[in-house]
Amino acid sequence: MEVNGLPLHVLLVHFVVVLIPLTAVAALLVPIWPAARRRLGIVVPLLALADLVLVPVVTEAGEWLQARVPSTPLILQHAALGRTLLPWVIALFVFSVLQWAWFFFIDRPGSRRQPSPVVHRVVLVVLTVIALVLAVGTIVEVVLIGEAGSRAIWENSFSPTPLPTAPSPTP
Repeated sequence: MEVNGLPLHVLLVHFVVVLIPLTAVAALLVPIWPAARRRLGIVVPLLALADLVLVPVVTEAGEWLQARVPSTPLILQHAALGRTLLPWVIALFVFSVLQWAWFFFIDRPGSRRQPSPVVHRVVLVVLTVIALVLAVGTIVEVVLIGEAGSRAIWENSFSPTPLPTAPSPTP
């Protein structure tokens, strides 16, 4: 669980911090912006699948790291928050696949199954609301988890040596 002496968790967490919010925002763009819908297509479900694979790997690497550092309240808080992300990522994956299927198989120009204008509008509103809830939820979770992890590191909760401080100005 190390790469060149660095814990894998510390390296992989950066992918989570970038990919999950990116996926969430892309999933939100699909129902509200037709040009994004055409360009993103299958990309959003593929990003969500990458998130779904990555989160358990990062969590496992974090648990490996947690077993090797002194237990502190900040580390415990970060670990507890980290375990709350997977349900959000599962929901984002399922939603993005269903959303893609709706726009690819049903609500597609020239499709024989084209919905009525009323159904089209209702589905767009429902997809937008769900995408907004998932985007806010996943992004807030990522921020809370990352902030707790940063505090665990930068507030010297497990660092064997204190962080250097700026020299005091001499009068």
